[in-house]
Amino acid sequence: MSHLEQAVPLGQTIVPQADGLPPNEDEHAAKLSAWADKYRGATVADLDLPPALSTSPKTSLSSAMLSASSHDYSHLTVLSEETRSLLGYLPIAKLKKLFESNEVSPDDPVSKAMMSFQRGGGRKYKVITMETELWELEGFFENVGPLATGATQDFAVVTDGSRKFVLGICTRDDLETFVKRRPA
Repeated sequence: MSHLEQAVPLGQTIVPQADGLPPNEDEHAAKLSAWADKYRGATVADLDLPPALSTSPKTSLSSAMLSASSHDYSHLTVLSEETRSLLGYLPIAKLKKLFESNEVSPDDPVSKAMMSFQRGGGRKYKVITMETELWELEGFFENVGPLATGATQDFAVVTDGSRKFVLGICTRDDLETFVKRRPA
């Protein structure tokens, strides 16, 4: 004769700190734990991101704008023509404002409007890969947890672990879309 045990509801998911210790019971730990519950182990790969669209610093702004518009992208990554290394990004919303204010012209190179990544010193680059868990990614956007950069972020560049290849761009909207389409 066997006994079935009555189901016991599971408690809140506990997300360890970067050093492996249990989280302090503070506002940030509560957020991270809630995000871990919301995403239930999902990773960036689960977002099914389209491939990144990249441009070069020498490309004309009109060509870059056309490429972004034809793919409905909000950001383009900017890669070195020589080394293919990631130099920065071109936010399309900012580019539109620069066009409207006549600060740049369509014939100007991307380098005139791009946002460059800071090299050395300053904030440390946070590697976001296809294996990054979505609760960590939301923490990156909100500047909370192990991927916090010192400021909130609007998008993330998804690379391979060695940062040699740009695989995609992820925005807050991608997270919201994922949550809406995922079964409860």
